[in-house]
Amino acid sequence: MGRSPGRAEEVGVESAAGEGDAVFRGEGDDAAFRGEVREWLSRHLVGAYAVCGGAGGPGSEHEGVAVRRAWERELGAGGWIGIGWDRTCGAYGNRSATLTQQVVWAEEYARARAPGRMGHIGENLLAPTLIAHGDDAQRRRFLPPIARGEELWCQGYSEPEAGSDLAGLRTVAVKDRDGYRISGQKIWTSLAGEADWCFVLARTDTREKRHRGLSFLLVPMDQPGRIEVRPIRQMSGTAEFNEVFFDGALARTGHVVGGEGNGWRVAMALLARERGVSTLVQQIGFAAELSAVVADAVASGAVRDPVLRDQLVRQWAELRVMRWNALRTLGTAGDAGAPSVAKLLWGGWHQRLGELAMRVRGAAAAVGPAAWSAEAPYALDALQRSFLFTRADTIYGGSDEIQRNIIAERVLGLPRGER
Repeated sequence: MGRSPGRAEEVGVESAAGEGDAVFRGEGDDAAFRGEVREWLSRHLVGAYAVCGGAGGPGSEHEGVAVRRAWERELGAGGWIGIGWDRTCGAYGNRSATLTQQVVWAEEYARARAPGRMGHIGENLLAPTLIAHGDDAQRRRFLPPIARGEELWCQGYSEPEAGSDLAGLRTVAVKDRDGYRISGQKIWTSLAGEADWCFVLARTDTREKRHRGLSFLLVPMDQPGRIEVRPIRQMSGTAEFNEVFFDGALARTGHVVGGEGNGWRVAMALLARERGVSTLVQQIGFAAELSAVVADAVASGAVRDPVLRDQLVRQWAELRVMRWNALRTLGTAGDAGAPSVAKLLWGGWHQRLGELAMRVRGAAAAVGPAAWSAEAPYALDALQRSFLFTRADTIYGGSDEIQRNIIAERVLGLPRGER
């Protein structure tokens, strides 16, 4: 490692997205399934879908929205949405797959640089929650259009005064003859501008406090005058997140999941599903970002700096640890600390990668690409946008402080801190 390297591989940071990184790559049904996945993606990932490849990740949700929505329907027609659902649920239009095959699908999807998913909230969060806690009518109504890629969902949890303290939410749902009338505000709502439905945690019994008296409601977004979506402009120039205002919005009586007053139990079950096989997709994307940073370091000669070189190798090593941790916890249902450990690992890692990407470039990191103009001041390249977006990685989805509290209290059994 004493000489000046000319290739990224010689830095000791080979791409973690390479063929050799496959988890299940050579035996029986998994190998056949991998071949089927590759063949389907190669036939369908063409034209506008190929052009939109890789678009729609964190910090770039604004890219190719119409094409990515059409891609959801393409995936649905192929039966590729919902392969991780309960294997008894194939009647809803999805094919079933083993856990290892779900990992294979995640790997091949990421390596093919397919468009960023728009239906993941419905597929990976709401659908498993309906399977576990919904009734037959709710499953029949909502699972098929999710599996077909026809209906998109957003999540109505956080509020201005109740982000990490979700039990302190103030949104109220009052029952009338038509159902529940919802009034209040949600914030940091991903995909609210494109979503057809929102699952909302609201207080249906105002006599109760904290986690009691809450209900989990399914709310159609197409209610002009009753639901308003306002994009939140970020320092990256994009607007992935939104404020959502409810002014008497209607949720039908039959669209309460788990029964009135049981919203906290349903909401916590949903959050427990928030990280799983999808973390492997995320990590393959991280590996591609790391490879781009390494390539920048080699091209600019920054890799000759021993401190930067050490940081690059450290990022690679930590990414491998994250991968092994994700594989270790895939089958550990009920592990209260696993999601929090995963979030702590990737949030800090990705934030440090953004900082390292700018450090590798030096002064050039502050200069916009050739497409920059006064009319388009946010014409940033992918790594610049990632650096700005990653400032939030240790906050959204549960801040690092909250994750540490969860691990301390629920896993280590330490006493609760003062609230």
